[in-house]
Formats: sequence, C-alpha cells, structure tokens
Amino acid sequence: MTATSIEKKVNGHAPGFDAVALAKAEAIRTKAAAEAEAARIEAEAKAEAERIKAAEETRKQKIANDKAEARAREEQAAREARIAKLNRERAEEERAARQAREKAAAETKAEEAQAAEVAAAEEQWRKYALSFYVVCSVVALPVQIAAFYDPNAIWLMAAPIMLEGGAWVVLKGARAAAASHRPHWHYRLIAWCLAFIAAGINLWHGLHAFDPATAIGTAFASIAGPGVYDLHEHGQLRKRDGKLSWRQRRAAAKAAKKEAERKAAEEARRAAEKKAAERAAEEARRKLAEIREDAFPKVWAHAVRLAAALGETTVTEAVWKRAHRDIEGTDPSETAEIIRLRNAAEARVEAARQKRPVNTVAKTMNAQRAAQMPHGPNRVLKTRATRRPGDTPKYVGAARKQASITAKKATKEKDA
Repeated sequence: MTATSIEKKVNGHAPGFDAVALAKAEAIRTKAAAEAEAARIEAEAKAEAERIKAAEETRKQKIANDKAEARAREEQAAREARIAKLNRERAEEERAARQAREKAAAETKAEEAQAAEVAAAEEQWRKYALSFYVVCSVVALPVQIAAFYDPNAIWLMAAPIMLEGGAWVVLKGARAAAASHRPHWHYRLIAWCLAFIAAGINLWHGLHAFDPATAIGTAFASIAGPGVYDLHEHGQLRKRDGKLSWRQRRAAAKAAKKEAERKAAEEARRAAEKKAAERAAEEARRKLAEIREDAFPKVWAHAVRLAAALGETTVTEAVWKRAHRDIEGTDPSETAEIIRLRNAAEARVEAARQKRPVNTVAKTMNAQRAAQMPHGPNRVLKTRATRRPGDTPKYVGAARKQASITAKKATKEKDA
C-alpha cells in the first residue's frame, strides 16, 4: 500500500487519520520486516557458515585422527620391527655364542685327544727305550763278565754290572737335575764315558776271545742302550724347555738376518732422506740469503755485521728480524712504503664505499696554505679565512717551487 492510496483511503473513508503518520508507520513496518528478513538471512548465513565450519572442523579432525591413527600404526609397526630385530639379533648372538662354545669345546676336546695321544706315544716311546736299554745290557753283559772272569777273583765279575748300572744311575741323575732345572750336561757326559768304556771292553775281549761280529755287536749294544735312552730323555727336556730344532733355529736365523738387513736398509734410506733434506734446506737458505741480499742490500749488510757481532756464523731469522727493525723500523713483513700503500688503498676503498672522489687532498691536507695563515673567526661554523693582501709574507721563488712540487707529489700519492 503506497502513500497515495493511503491518502485516498483516508480522504475517502477516514478523514480523521493522519496520512503522513500512517505512511511513516507503514515505512517503519516495512523497514522492520526488511531488517527482520535481513537478520533471518544473516542468521541463516551464520548458521550455514557455522555448519560448514563445523563440517570442516569435523573433516580436519577426522584427517588428524586418521593421521594420528596411521602414525600410531606406523610407530607400532616400527616398534614391532625393532622388537623383531632385537629378537633376531639376540637369537643370532645366542647362536654365535653357542657355536663358539661348541667350537671351543671341540677344540678343547681335540687338544685333549691330541695331548692324550702324544702322552701315550711318549709313554710308549719311554717304555721302548727302557726295554731297548735292558736288551742291550743283556747282550753286552756276558762278554764283559767273561772279560772280568778270574777264578782267583770272582768279585771282579761285578765290574760290568757296575759299568752298565752306573750309566743307568747317572742318566737318572741327569733326569732329576733337569727336572729341578739344574745343569745336567756333566751327568750325561759321565754316562757316555761309562758306555764307551763298556763298549771298549766288549770290543777288546770279543776280538781276543770270540769273533769280530761278537765284539762289534756287544760293543754296539753297550753304546746303543744308554744312547737311545739318553736320546729319549734329551728330547723330553728340549720339549719341556721349549727349545727349537735345528731346522727351526736355521729358519729363525734366516728371519733375523732378513730383519737385520731390512733395518739396515731402512736406516740407510732414512739417512739418505735426512741428508737430502739437509742439502735442500741448505740450498733454500742460500737462495733466501741471495734474495734478501739483492732485495734489501742495506738491511743485509747490517744483518751480516750484526751476526758477526753476536757470534753467529750465518744470518739467522732472529738476526734478520732485528736488522730489519733497526733499518726499516718495522718487522720484516712491513716497511714504511708498504704502510703508505696500505693506507692509500684503504683510503680508496673508503672513498668507493662513500661514493666520493678519491682526490680529496684539500680536505686532508692543504698544501697551498702555510701554517702561519690566519683562520676564520668562527672555527665551529668553519668560516673560511679571508685573505687580504699583506696577511703573509710572500714566498721566495724556491719556496713556491718546492710547495708546488710537494702538492703534486701528495696528489699523485692519493691518486695511487
């Protein structure tokens, strides 16, 4: 309903109402309805936004939960893999330890079996040696007894038993001395002497009373019995004391000779290298001395005199450093010229950084103004001095020429 229709209606039917008020009321109602509609739409939009936001949050939360669950599964799988790996490593270590124990047990068993075999062989060898000694004594004694037989001196027949038994007793003494780590060579020497005496008796009596075969056989038996038994005992002693055989000693001697030759060659090589290094160092010192003498003749002459004064046969580094400081006033790595060049280079770099020209001689030094020229009245404001005729006396021609030369040199140094 428009304002005109309201006005017509009022004019036609309700002359007592104000049309303007009714129009305003209608406008207010329309505005309120529009605001309510806008509020509803806004509320719906907010609700939809909240719903969308909630849905998005739910989706993000679901994704986060899925990621957390996947991460948890991965961590669980990794944990299970680590546990499985540790179990495998433990099982491998246990298997390796078991194999090592079995191997060690097998080696111990083999060593024990070998030791038992060696011991059995040694015991058998000892029994055989002892049996052989007895057999040789039985073979050798009759001829010796016959040699000492005398119806008027029957007691002389005990002499062969004394000889054979004496050799046996002395060999046992040698074994006892070796067991207590005492010298045993004299025991063995006595046993061999007794064996040779018995062999000599058998040989002499056998040749005179019997035949050569009997003489030689019984003489051999007198020596072979004690000899074989001593061979057994001597072998046992060498084994116990860890002595090397002839072949092992020869191999050890060859190895020691080769090692000595290698050491001698190594020492000769080191001596040659040292001598070559000394020659190279001496050549380097000579070249350095020549370079220093050519490059710094004044410093070198002073260094030579200083070295002689200090009792040095050559110009050492300490003497050279002192001489350089005496002549140049600085260490060998610097001179006044180097310092000037460095200052100039630093000034150029600073000018390049500040983007100003390098030739700023007038700012650092005024070569055209003498020290006696008056300054401005106000130094703080840097007022330029006013030159008036007669402020300073005129320079003579030589002074003006020298000032011009000095200014040009300063400009060239700054440009360099």
